[in-house]
Amino acid sequence: MLRRGVLAVRGGLTEADVREAAAALAERALELPELADARTVAAYVSVGSEPGTLALLDALYARGVRVLLPVLLPDNDLDWGAYAGPDSLLRVRHGGKMALLEPAGERLGPEAVRHADAVLLPGLAVDARGMRLGRGGGSYDRVLARLEGADAEPALVVLLYDAEVVERVPAEAHDRPVHAVVTPSGLRRFRPSYPSSHGDPSKGR
Repeated sequence: MLRRGVLAVRGGLTEADVREAAAALAERALELPELADARTVAAYVSVGSEPGTLALLDALYARGVRVLLPVLLPDNDLDWGAYAGPDSLLRVRHGGKMALLEPAGERLGPEAVRHADAVLLPGLAVDARGMRLGRGGGSYDRVLARLEGADAEPALVVLLYDAEVVERVPAEAHDRPVHAVVTPSGLRRFRPSYPSSHGDPSKGR
C-alpha cells in the first residue's frame, strides 16, 4: 500500500515539479561531505517522476568524480558502466518494464560497485531508522549484499521527495539502514558514515 501511494503521488507531479525538485536535490546532495570527498560514486539515472538525478550526475562528473551507473541484467542484478556526460547514455527497454537510461560504454562487472566511496540508492520511502523502501525488484538488495560480503563500507544515501520520509517502512532482518536521505528541502542523517574515508560526518545537517 505504501508503494502504491508513493507511486500515485509521484504520478501526479508535473515536469516542472520534477525539474525544480531535481535542482534542489543536486544542491543539497552536493553539500554532503561524503560526496565532496568521494572519488567514485555509484549512482543511477532517474526516470519518469522519480526524484531527478541528472543535474547531480553532471555536477559530480564536472568535479572529476568517477560516476558509475547501473546496467540492468536479465536476472535483475546490476552491472556497472562509467558516466561520461548525457551523450553517453542509451535508452534501453527491458521486456515490458520501463525504459531505462544506461551507460553506453564498457561494462565493468557487478563487482565494480565495491570500489565506490558513496552509493546513491533509489527508493520510494525511508523511515526514522534509516530503513529504505525500494520498488521490490531486489536489484539493490543484491548490491548491498555484495558490498557487505566484500566488507566494503561506502556511504549509503537515498534521494527522495520531502513527503517520502515517513515514520516506518516494512523491513526484514537482512535490510541495511542507509546513512542519509537527501530531499529538496534538506539532509537527514541516520547513522555516521565512515570518517576514515569521508571526513567529519558532523558537517552535514
